[in-house]
Amino acid sequence: MAGAFSNAKAQLDSISTLLAKDYPDKKLFNLYLSRLKKHSRILKKNITILLDSGKYASFLAYRIQHNDARGPFKGGIRFHPGVSEDEVKALSFWMSIKCAVVGIPFGGAKGGIKVEPKKLSLSELERLSKAYAEFVSPYIGENTDVPAPDVNTGEREMAWMLTAFEKKSGRHSPGTFTGKPIALGGSQGRTEATGLGGFIVLQAYLKMKKLLPRKTTIAIQGFGNVGYWFANLADAAGCKVVAISDSSGGFFSRMGVDIDKLSLLKKQLGSFEKARKSLKYDFITNEELLKLKVDILVPAALENAIDKGNAREVCAKTIIEMANGPVTREGEEILLKKGIEIVPDVLSNAGGVTVSYFEWVQNNEGDCWTKDKVNSELKKIMEKSFMEIYTVSKEKKITYRMAAYYLAVKRILDAMILRGG
Repeated sequence: MAGAFSNAKAQLDSISTLLAKDYPDKKLFNLYLSRLKKHSRILKKNITILLDSGKYASFLAYRIQHNDARGPFKGGIRFHPGVSEDEVKALSFWMSIKCAVVGIPFGGAKGGIKVEPKKLSLSELERLSKAYAEFVSPYIGENTDVPAPDVNTGEREMAWMLTAFEKKSGRHSPGTFTGKPIALGGSQGRTEATGLGGFIVLQAYLKMKKLLPRKTTIAIQGFGNVGYWFANLADAAGCKVVAISDSSGGFFSRMGVDIDKLSLLKKQLGSFEKARKSLKYDFITNEELLKLKVDILVPAALENAIDKGNAREVCAKTIIEMANGPVTREGEEILLKKGIEIVPDVLSNAGGVTVSYFEWVQNNEGDCWTKDKVNSELKKIMEKSFMEIYTVSKEKKITYRMAAYYLAVKRILDAMILRGG
């Protein structure tokens, strides 16, 4: 993800002229805008653990805190061989934006370990997770920084990390981590939250455009938790999901693909490539999926899926970003010139952090919400946020991404200015 933070800062610069009109004191505005391009704290360390073989191994770990003017830092922890300082910086910045877009009282942070988790045993993963929690423990807490799962981490890892943090701090603190198992204070509805949030945005978009679900074709790149739930919910609502892929490739059928059958085969065989002989669908590459002529293209895998090299071949009418940063700045310029609308990641995949916020609220209040309440509250926030962005986009004649950044950055800057200093 080379130059990711430069891309993030460029997105900030893209709305600075528009934002400046709202601030009579230009010197003060420029001061706080420049501060927003910097991070509050960068933690970096080689974590060493004992392997099952009796040998020791070290893994580079990060926790980067961007801005907490609106509330405690918030952001996931990913285990991936591609983790880098530049990537984590960008993701922490985007978390600040994302939380402000949906109006929840958090700032942005992100964490990660440069590791291929598939190469570690369960006990090694546990030791690594707990060692990471010990590393960041002086800098996190329910009112300071609240980590959560991300790529290749989940409720299991959060349980390990919470345990290590509480042992280190000597107190129960369930609100320090979100995305936990329900038995440890996790929230109902967290598993499907990101996919459901994106689906709610899809519904709002279709309604605004007066498009019927049954006449809407969708292609989804990525079939992890987010891609699965988005596909499942869109299919249940009557949309025609014609293609889905995982990292090994994907399936395409103009008549629509069977989401449940694909999910079952992936669980049984491990990848779509291994399942290709079990289905009559066309097997396609990820690049071919991005080029399909569909109404909605949903990049739900990793960053930079659409760049200047392939953007010209994208034929979808609309892109709903469910991964973080799936379209590069150069790629976006090409797509916009082609008249392709982009619903940005900082809105469409904010369902996860929103339900993380609900979990944090429940932990702090000693409460337990029903799944219906979680989903109802999520629907209110996602629909409201979409309408705010849609309205600003139309009023100011700017893209959805610029509208989202305009609203988010203004909210953060106003908080920073009110705090002074």
